[in-house]
Amino acid sequence: MLTEVTATRYVTPLREGGSLPGIVEADDLGTYVTKFTGAGQGRKTLVAEVVCGQLARRLGLRVPDLVQIQLDPVIGLGEPDQEVQELLKASGGLNLGMDYLPGSLGFDPLAYEVSAEEAGRVVWFDALVNNVDRSWRNPNMLVWHGDLWLIDHGASMIWHHNWRTAQAAAAKPYDASDHALAPFGPDLAAAAAELAPRVTEELLTEVAADVPDEWLVDEPGFETPDELRRAYVDVLHARVQGLAERITLGPRVERKQSNAPGWLTDHLAPWPHPTKDKKGAGQ
Repeated sequence: MLTEVTATRYVTPLREGGSLPGIVEADDLGTYVTKFTGAGQGRKTLVAEVVCGQLARRLGLRVPDLVQIQLDPVIGLGEPDQEVQELLKASGGLNLGMDYLPGSLGFDPLAYEVSAEEAGRVVWFDALVNNVDRSWRNPNMLVWHGDLWLIDHGASMIWHHNWRTAQAAAAKPYDASDHALAPFGPDLAAAAAELAPRVTEELLTEVAADVPDEWLVDEPGFETPDELRRAYVDVLHARVQGLAERITLGPRVERKQSNAPGWLTDHLAPWPHPTKDKKGAGQ
């Protein structure tokens, strides 16, 4: 089960996201990027974040730690922005927080090198959860301390918006030609050999158990939260079978030189940074 904390201060909205996430401080002295139940996308976005985030972590991919954030709507009374006020008032109760990574930078595929092995693991995972939101237009990845971190899985598992089509969705292919990591020659065969055997019913059941009951109640066609959790397990477990053969990658595109300034490309580079190498060489 996810750790539960209580929001103590709403810091600022992050307007890059369509759901208007915000930075929130909590009583554990942590700072979190928070997605709210009152946002237009609804609680299924939060369910997708938990299932995908916890599954990615269990498969060895880097994702920010997740917490449940208990929010009192009164926290929004002092907000000058009417849109933020209304969002916070509509989000009383449990919301979802992702550990804020201070100093992280948005992933630039022209400035940051990703190995074929890591690219393969990320693409294979995105195919498993049918993540349609990790393209070159919107990579939804960060570089923090020289490592690649995955964020924002709210647009994944689109079948849970129409459960009648879920079983058919389990066998559908995944076109990764537009994936942000496609230019790095993802090694999908190695990823499948490493990850597929680990995606067991037991693992998926443990991951689904991290979703709070109150985000799963009143789903048409399901009598209990546990019945709905089982549906997530069944679809993902069926989807993993032969997944690598259903992933399509277009022709590899030659990567161009980044137009980002040198100080930024240095910070995006995997550890050790080039600037650190130079400093070390002079000592």
